[in-house]
Amino acid sequence: MAKAKITPLADRILVKRVEEDVAKVGNLYIPDTAKEKPQKAKIIAVGPGKRNDDGSRSPLEVKVGDEVLIGKYAGTEVKLDGEEHLIMREDDVLAILG
Repeated sequence: MAKAKITPLADRILVKRVEEDVAKVGNLYIPDTAKEKPQKAKIIAVGPGKRNDDGSRSPLEVKVGDEVLIGKYAGTEVKLDGEEHLIMREDDVLAILG
C-alpha cells in the first residue's frame, strides 16, 4: 500500500470507503444517486493522537490498514489523486471489523 500524501492532525483519520457487493434483483438498474453509501472503510492514514492536558498524546485505537465501520454521513469528503476519501475523527468510527 502506498503511503498517503496527507497526514491527518490530532485524533483524525483518513479513510476510503470500501464498496460492498450489491445483489442484483432481476434486471433492475439502480442509479448511483439511489445507492446507499458504504459503511465499511479502510484506514489509509492516522494522526498522532489527541493532546492531553499534560501535553502528552493519547494514542489512537485504530491503525493504518484496519477495516472499520463508519456512520453513513460521517467525516468530510476529500479527493486525493482523483479518488474519494473521508477525513474524520476517531470518535466517528463505530467498530473495527475482523
